[in-house]
Amino acid sequence: MKIINSERIPILMWLKEIEEGALEQAINIANLPFAFKHIAIMPDCHQGYGMPIGGVMATKDVIVPNAVGVDIGCGMIAVETTLEDITDGQLKEIMQSARKVIPVGFDHHKEDQQWSGFNGAPETRIVQEQISSARRQMGTLGSGNHFIEIQKDAAGNGHIWLMIHSGSRNFGLKVAGFYHDLAIQMSARRKTEIPNKDLSWLPMDSEEGREYYDSMNFCLKFAQANRSLMMSRLLDIIATNTGGTALSEINIHHNYAAFENHFGREVLVHRKGATKATPDLPGIIPGSMGTPSFITSGLGNPESFMSSSHGAGRKMGRNEAKRSLNLNVEQAKMKGIVHGLRGKSDLDEAPGAYKDIDEVMVNQTDLVRIERKLLPLVSIKG
Repeated sequence: MKIINSERIPILMWLKEIEEGALEQAINIANLPFAFKHIAIMPDCHQGYGMPIGGVMATKDVIVPNAVGVDIGCGMIAVETTLEDITDGQLKEIMQSARKVIPVGFDHHKEDQQWSGFNGAPETRIVQEQISSARRQMGTLGSGNHFIEIQKDAAGNGHIWLMIHSGSRNFGLKVAGFYHDLAIQMSARRKTEIPNKDLSWLPMDSEEGREYYDSMNFCLKFAQANRSLMMSRLLDIIATNTGGTALSEINIHHNYAAFENHFGREVLVHRKGATKATPDLPGIIPGSMGTPSFITSGLGNPESFMSSSHGAGRKMGRNEAKRSLNLNVEQAKMKGIVHGLRGKSDLDEAPGAYKDIDEVMVNQTDLVRIERKLLPLVSIKG
């Protein structure tokens, strides 16, 4: 752990090097008047909007929309199946079938999807405006670093696993944007001095703060249900093609804020690209396309606000990756894996665009315990 003590509160970092932009953002949040105790920076940290991705910040009495992130409830679902092996032919058939029932990229379903949670949507303006569209976004993957993978447990007698990375889709993006704009307006009226308008905040004793918190929590439920629906359809395909069924499931968020007790005080913990890691809590830390992913158990380290990384973390931006990475080299890293790395336009999600997941895991041995190492067999990006 590296510690920076030059700001209003310390910055604790579980990595050896941090990019300049992410460090500047970490310094900015460490100087916010409502930030509590210290800032925790996870080993997958990289620059985001306002607050770095892979950052954990506890606050007193306020909530910061951009410290949750624009993809509210983005997270992971992983299922261990009864299968101990799977053929190349079955893998290709499964993924072809999956593409027919799980829209990817910007595509949505053509018909409303069923979810009982829609009946409990809060009566906030932005949620009600977007709820009709959300019904067709349910059960869709999205784009960017969202993915579907079929994986093999690295243990000799390990099982086949299924893993999906997705969030609250455009529904969550609209909610995040609406309340971030409100936060900017409120900060301007208060004439609050903040290092960056992307860190504009809402008081939790205000109507706007309570509305955002309620809307955010609904987006979390939506995101979790979204992942569950995709996984259910993928499991149906697995059962049809192999007879395999589910043994266990983990479904978690890594973009959210929640009231928790730390260092003797109730605070609002913002995890932006960070996974909750309370003692023995199951977690999922995926690697990049073509590299291992990990099932973990939390160690409950109080210094990280009981958090861990949410993945490998980017080491270069999307445009830089497309400019600098070599397609043949990156495709060679994917040998033996069914993947969608076809041309230079796909290099933004290539293995070389991400940090070394093994180094990330070494840097957080005091945050999580590795339970399973999973090797990719199929990797499909949104």
